[in-house]
Amino acid sequence: MASCGFCLNHPTITFITLPINSYRPKLGPLCTEGRHGAKTMAEVVEVLVPGGKATAGPPLGPSLGPLGINVKAVVDEINKKTASFNGMQVPVKIEVDAKKNFTLTVGIPPTTALIKKEAGIEKGSAEPNAKVAGNLPFEAAVRIANMKLEGMLSYELKTAVREVVGTCVSVGVTVDGKKPKEVLKLIAEGKYDSQLAK
Repeated sequence: MASCGFCLNHPTITFITLPINSYRPKLGPLCTEGRHGAKTMAEVVEVLVPGGKATAGPPLGPSLGPLGINVKAVVDEINKKTASFNGMQVPVKIEVDAKKNFTLTVGIPPTTALIKKEAGIEKGSAEPNAKVAGNLPFEAAVRIANMKLEGMLSYELKTAVREVVGTCVSVGVTVDGKKPKEVLKLIAEGKYDSQLAK
């Protein structure tokens, strides 16, 4: 038998097999559960609710009930913060921490939904280039742009309004009675600058 070069005798190696349950890694504090099974890390619930008309029924009630927080308080807060989006589906994020405190983040409905609401129409034109579905006052385009400014790629109001007016093309909505492309040209020429001054 050849020598290993490090020792004169080759000791016998014994392998010990442990049952799976005898060794369990300890979980960090973020993964542990409290006395009643409540997780110590924040729970996040994301839902779509009707603006200003959320209720404790689905989808909110079943999602929030198991978290042990005051569902009515959450619903009231949501309705207060989404009242201006009446008639639209609004994305809402609720974060609940281990102490049952909640933080509410209200998203903004899509630009097309805001345009339809401001133009007083239920749906856009099936043939946007041929048929007009409604008209959007320029002031309403500015209002929508202000709402959407943070989430847009635009860095200034003028560019944000151009994006809103551009969306009117696909919805089949005129702006101040003019074709959206005409209005885009007028914005570029500075005709609306006085209305775009913050």
